[in-house]
Formats: sequence, C-alpha cells, structure tokens
Amino acid sequence: MSKIVAVVNQKGGVGKTTSAVNLAAAVAAKGKKVLLADIDPQGNATSGFGVNKKEIPLSTYDLLINKTKAEDIMIKTQYDNMWILPANMNLAGAEVELVDMPKRESRLKMALAPIDEQFDFIFLDCPPSLGIITLNALTAADSILVPIQCEYYALEGLSQLMSTVRAVKRKFNEHLEIEGVLLTMYDGRLNLTGQVVEEVKRYFPKKVFTTAIPRNVRLSEAPSFGEPVRYYDKSSKGALMYDQLALEFLRNNRKK
Repeated sequence: MSKIVAVVNQKGGVGKTTSAVNLAAAVAAKGKKVLLADIDPQGNATSGFGVNKKEIPLSTYDLLINKTKAEDIMIKTQYDNMWILPANMNLAGAEVELVDMPKRESRLKMALAPIDEQFDFIFLDCPPSLGIITLNALTAADSILVPIQCEYYALEGLSQLMSTVRAVKRKFNEHLEIEGVLLTMYDGRLNLTGQVVEEVKRYFPKKVFTTAIPRNVRLSEAPSFGEPVRYYDKSSKGALMYDQLALEFLRNNRKK
C-alpha cells in the first residue's frame, strides 16, 4: 500500500514543484516505486520529467472529471522506478467543473485507489491555491509536505493553509498528518535566513526537515532540459541536498 504525500503551499514561488519533482526522483533512485501526480494546471512537474504537455492524449483532468482510469493516463518516465500522471492546461477548467459534481472532494482519492498497491510512494504536486483541486489532494493524502522559502513573509498565508488542513481532517480525512516542512532557497550566510528558520521552527515544532534546499543555478536550469536535477548534474549542490532529503524522508517513513 502506497503512502500519498501532497506537496502543498498556496503561496507561489516557494519551490513546490521543484521539490515535488526532485524529491520524487531521488526517492525513486533509492529503489522505491514512485508515482508523481501532477495536479497543477501549469503542468510544470510534467515538463520537469521531459513529458511534452501538448502531446499527451490524457491528463489528470480526465482522471478527475471523466473518471478515466489512472492506469490509462500514467506514463513511465525514462528513469528507473518513476512514473508520472501528467497535467496540461485542460486542468484549469476542472475547478469550475468539479463544483457541481457529487463527492467532488474525493474524486482524486477514488481515482488513486485502484493503483494504490503498485507504488511505495505517490507524490501530489498541488496548485498554488486552496481550491477544489488542492482539497482533493488533502482528502487523498496521508500527509502533507510544505515547502517554505527562507525569505520575508515566509509564513504568510500558512495559517490559512493549516486552517484548511484542520477542516479537511474534521470533515474528510482524519488521518492527514504533516510529513514535514522543507526550507527552500536557503542561504546560511544571511541573518534573515536564521531568523526565518527560527520562526518556522516555532510555528511547526519538530516538523522541520533537517535538510534545507539552497539556492542553486543547476536546480533552476534543470527544468528547461526536462530533467530532475540529479540527472542534469548529479554533483551539484541542489542534487546532493535533494538526495539527502530523500534519505531523511525514507528514514522518517521506515516504521510507517
């Protein structure tokens, strides 16, 4: 039975998709069978694995709206143990279409259930919003991973996210937990970084990953080549830190 982890933060530009792509790839490289479900209409996680969004016949839109089987949509990437449920701009219309549908918050959960046994981990790359698609992710997930950038206003909007998480726990998914908080765009030379780290640790006691992701040129370049950073430049600082994060993530999940 797979563990489903939603990578979520409604604030844009925090390294959410970068983290979803590179953590998924690093965990798969450790020998675990991994599926990344791209449920962000921008489809950046899809192109981050070298899949052409314009050429895919089916996407996560069909998964949510047309009840197309996940097995008919998912694509085996060129990397060992790594599959993706791709997204394209069709998904942008799903928010509106889901409003009037029965069990609208549970459609992703129902869609993933038939393939649950096929993977060790399923990562969900969520949209930068708290709409119905993100609600579907929180209802389907076992845990959430929250990337937070080490900059001013890092915690802005997070009270709203945690309020949504508490509401989902009450109404739809009592088992939802915080997997961890991931510090991104980390620069230990800056006083501001230290201040943000302390603030985040106060807000999320004992939930902050020891591994922090630095600003890194290779990390920024890799998506334009359609490769996770470990395959674009394995020796880069970004690749090494996501590899370290994968080890920490797997250690945390060893007994679960």
